[in-house]
Amino acid sequence: MIALVDCNNFYVSCERVFDPGLNGKPVVVLSNNDGCVISRSQEAKDLEIWMGAPAFQIRELVEQHQIKVFSSNYTLYGDMSGRVMQTLRTFSPNVEVYSIDEAFLDASGLPAGALPQDLTDWGQLLRATVRKNVGIPVGVGIGPTKTLAKVANWIAKKHRDYKKWGVFVLNEENREEVLEYFPIEEVWGIGRKHAERLKEKGATTALKFTELPESWVKRHMSVVGQRLQRELKGISCLSLELMAQAKQNICTSRSFAEMLEDVELIREAVSTHASRCAFKLRRDGSCAGAITVFLHTNRFKVNDLQYANAQTLLLPQASADSRVLVKAAMKGLGMIYKKGYRYKKAGVIVSQIVPRQQVQQDLFASSSENPELMKVVDKLNGRYGQEKVRVAALGYSKGWHLRREHLSPCYTTDLREVLRVRG
Repeated sequence: MIALVDCNNFYVSCERVFDPGLNGKPVVVLSNNDGCVISRSQEAKDLEIWMGAPAFQIRELVEQHQIKVFSSNYTLYGDMSGRVMQTLRTFSPNVEVYSIDEAFLDASGLPAGALPQDLTDWGQLLRATVRKNVGIPVGVGIGPTKTLAKVANWIAKKHRDYKKWGVFVLNEENREEVLEYFPIEEVWGIGRKHAERLKEKGATTALKFTELPESWVKRHMSVVGQRLQRELKGISCLSLELMAQAKQNICTSRSFAEMLEDVELIREAVSTHASRCAFKLRRDGSCAGAITVFLHTNRFKVNDLQYANAQTLLLPQASADSRVLVKAAMKGLGMIYKKGYRYKKAGVIVSQIVPRQQVQQDLFASSSENPELMKVVDKLNGRYGQEKVRVAALGYSKGWHLRREHLSPCYTTDLREVLRVRG
């Protein structure tokens, strides 16, 4: 059996852990640049605030119902996610981290022939432990395949008879009964276009989808759809991915809070993105052999002059040194920047990634690599805060930074923002 653990309204739940006064009140979290809603409390959902709603369109609702608004704090959310996953590993050694707020667990460690009630009790204990250790509410769905575990999780979180308990076990005895009423558009991996085609075919539920000829499914939905159909029949086709797959590239980019023409501000932004790519490489024990810089205007500003370009440079030797990548990024930016345009976004992509131990050393190349220096920099920044020690090219201007007017403190990663209890 496989369990899917999914955090409830994860970003909102993270904010509530450190401000219990938010419990029972409508709360929303906004995307980068405070653009649109990406997480909602149940109270906000009840006010019919939809996922992706632009912030400016809900201002009246926010004022009318005193909705608490937060800017996205990915430093906090990432750390809280790590704590949740650490707790899950105490329940199963085999955990696939599927996303920042979801994970699949191998539940086969339970006694052979475990009854649904045994699995339910296990799921309840898991929920209680995550809530106690981290403070995050989760839903638990358990099934014989990953897709059926997804179905079970949906029921555990949304079905009126089960969301109170937050755990649902789907097995061969109740599989057809559950799938008979499960909407086809809610099936994991069924996109809007496939859902429309399946409904035209009469497959409005997951059960009806399983009854379609496999040949038709494969012809119209490829082997991916065929695999999904078999999973819904209880035939496991998707194994747990216990090892994170090696990254092919790493991208760091942001839209500017305001349109930019000043090349110095753009240089600072690109330098920052390159430095953050370098940190991610070091964190993963990797190096990159190529770097791409891209830059573009806002295509939605139809009255503005439009321009977009990118430049890729090969490095003499694969590197994870911030100084090397920043220098290369500055060269790439210089090759594509043009005056007279109002730029909306810039970013950096590092590619040709290899493990550090596989980097080929060039005896005749003059290298400015200094891994020990980078270790010291990372250690200092880990202690005192992100980019406290930095390459000078990053600068200190705030002119290009994200708009985050409702940002909460980094309660768990910055010593200056840790909550203090007064006796």
